[in-house]
Amino acid sequence: MKYRIIPVTPFQQNCTLLWCEQTLQAAVVDPGGDLALIRRAIDEEGVTLTRILLTHGHLDHVGGTAVLARDAGVPVEGPQREDKFWIDGLEQQSAMFGFDEVEHFEPQRWLEDGDSVRIGNEQLEVLHCPGHTPGHVVFFHRASNLALVGDVLFQGSIGRTDFPRGDHATLISSIRNKLFPLGDTVRFIPGHGPMSTFGDERRTNPFVADRRG
Repeated sequence: MKYRIIPVTPFQQNCTLLWCEQTLQAAVVDPGGDLALIRRAIDEEGVTLTRILLTHGHLDHVGGTAVLARDAGVPVEGPQREDKFWIDGLEQQSAMFGFDEVEHFEPQRWLEDGDSVRIGNEQLEVLHCPGHTPGHVVFFHRASNLALVGDVLFQGSIGRTDFPRGDHATLISSIRNKLFPLGDTVRFIPGHGPMSTFGDERRTNPFVADRRG
């Protein structure tokens, strides 16, 4: 599995292009906006977009979904259904954050914990990791020890929980009980900022380090 991180929107959200090296079939994870940058990356890598994957329903992660899905003729998968209210409220989100109004969409497939998603010959495991939003999911590629964690966990920090239906205790539980058991060597792409490993965060992250108990 190959990947390319494409920072998009004024929030510098880490949209990720993932593809199977054998088939060159690709997925875009969290196309928040700046579709010209995403399309250019797809062209430069010589891959074929086959699906869009969403970690959660916040605007900076989903804002370009409707247009990209329609233009490419590909399905949208994720997040978990509890984030439907965020997607249904895209117009209000646009006004709140000063974005241009974005098109509404409905995912073709809501994802649940234990589901899997295929990209060519590769498989991503789906983990439901609520807390930042109630329907947040994480995508894990076990073969390459790579996780796409959206806004659950960052290098040195964790996702905000002051948005509607956010919950701090639930977020901490998702990180410690769903993500960290995958192993210290797992590298992760967060929704914003640099990559890290679960081991580094277990040792040093002030919010979820082991020493915090």
